[in-house]
Amino acid sequence: MSLDAYLRIGETITLGTHRFTAEEIKAFARAYDPQPFHTDEEAARHSVFGRLCASGWHSCAMWMKYNLEGMDRNDGPAWQGPGPQPEFGPSPGFSNLKWLKPVYAGDTITFTRRAVEHRALATRPGWRLLSLRAEAFNGDGERVLEFDNAVLVKVE
Repeated sequence: MSLDAYLRIGETITLGTHRFTAEEIKAFARAYDPQPFHTDEEAARHSVFGRLCASGWHSCAMWMKYNLEGMDRNDGPAWQGPGPQPEFGPSPGFSNLKWLKPVYAGDTITFTRRAVEHRALATRPGWRLLSLRAEAFNGDGERVLEFDNAVLVKVE
């Protein structure tokens, strides 16, 4: 088995779906992003959004939750390559974060991930940098979130 096959390079993986309730949106926002259009339904009605919507950070946090749950379930193929099974490490960061459409109370969002490529790290022998594309879609199939991120993968 190749590392590309194990990492599912080029394959879009559905991580899961989540329904954002008004109560959950307000609780997250009170703790982490207390803007009125996230915490108060009346204020949200008079905002540019027109109704209560989730913080973009909330949608990012839910993407991460479903991403890690997918890794815990080991949804991919079992490692059959030479040497020990690759081990996922920390992420050095993300880029190109865009909140493309609001996530409103009652919306069900589907989260996806696509491994794009990986490369050796000259400064960390035995490790590779895996580039991922993260996306989320509302019930109408409209993209509401996208970003690029990376994760370190130990291969030796």
